[in-house]
Amino acid sequence: MIKRLAMATLVVALGAQLSACNATPNPVPHSKGYETYIHSGELFKHTQLTTIDGQSVQLAEGKKLVILFATWCSDSQRTLTELKASQLLTDPTLQVVAIGREEDNKTLKAFRESFGIDFALVADPDRQIYQHYANKGIPRLILLDEHNKVVKTLIGEQPGIIDQVRW
Repeated sequence: MIKRLAMATLVVALGAQLSACNATPNPVPHSKGYETYIHSGELFKHTQLTTIDGQSVQLAEGKKLVILFATWCSDSQRTLTELKASQLLTDPTLQVVAIGREEDNKTLKAFRESFGIDFALVADPDRQIYQHYANKGIPRLILLDEHNKVVKTLIGEQPGIIDQVRW
């Protein structure tokens, strides 16, 4: 009986982990279970962050794209690949900062090297940043204006999300 219960618990936990990049232990009433805690017109709370290299990064004047992601998430990887292939990274008026949810500096440094990322990466190992903006679902894209006010939020679980990034 105990073996059966342990096996059932393992199967359920593994299924939740593999089901999508948005697994969370707490069920929520929203149809997909997503809740966004910041909306258009609200100020982004984290205007100064520390990169994985220990450098301070301040959200500068101009447009900002903040991406909440995880290195292991296929949707996050696809979104970052689309971003790298887009014209967004050539825009000198755009600042891009990616925050690794439940990621540490070492993992993000290895990911940066293997994935060829050249914008600021910030580790968020305990969801101290992420918890201010959403309950689950990655990648999350938050578009900010020159005053760090939210223009739009997007959940990047489908291909082509980068095409929707417009201020």
